[in-house]
Parts: sequence; structure tokens; C-alpha cells
Amino acid sequence: MSNDSIIAQIEAEIAKLTQVRSLLSNTGKVVDKIAAIKTKLKERNTKATATVAKAKGKKRRTLSPEARKRIADAQRKRWAALKGKKA
Repeated sequence: MSNDSIIAQIEAEIAKLTQVRSLLSNTGKVVDKIAAIKTKLKERNTKATATVAKAKGKKRRTLSPEARKRIADAQRKRWAALKGKKA
């Protein structure tokens, strides 16, 4: 190998390492920006949800325990019917 080819290989390796170093040093900044954007989006969604709820002025309805039991029993009956057809 000639000295010129060795020097060319070393310079190529230095260029790669320099590029990796710059990517790694920017990674922290990118992660911080992504976290900031996620925080802003989360805040925006929370405010939007609260605004919509206020605008509609409706409360969420809750089911009584008896109604929940009736629905659960009906679903179990549907599952049993399906299972019976397969067997």
C-alpha cells in the first residue's frame, strides 16, 4: 500500500466519524424538540376536549348496575350461541 492510499482511507474514516459526531450531538436537541411538541399537543387536546364538553353542556350518562348486568348477560348469551354453532 502506498502512503497516499493510507492517507485517503484515514481521511475517509475521519469524515465518517465527524458526521457521526454531528448526528449524535444533534440528537439531544431533536429529542427535546419532540418532547416539547408532544407536550404542546397534549395541552391543546386537553383544552379542546374541555371546550367541547363545555360547549355541549351535556354530562356523561352512567349505567345502573342492573343495566350493566342485563347487557353483560345478553352478551354472554350471544357468545354462548356462537360457541354452540362452532362446536
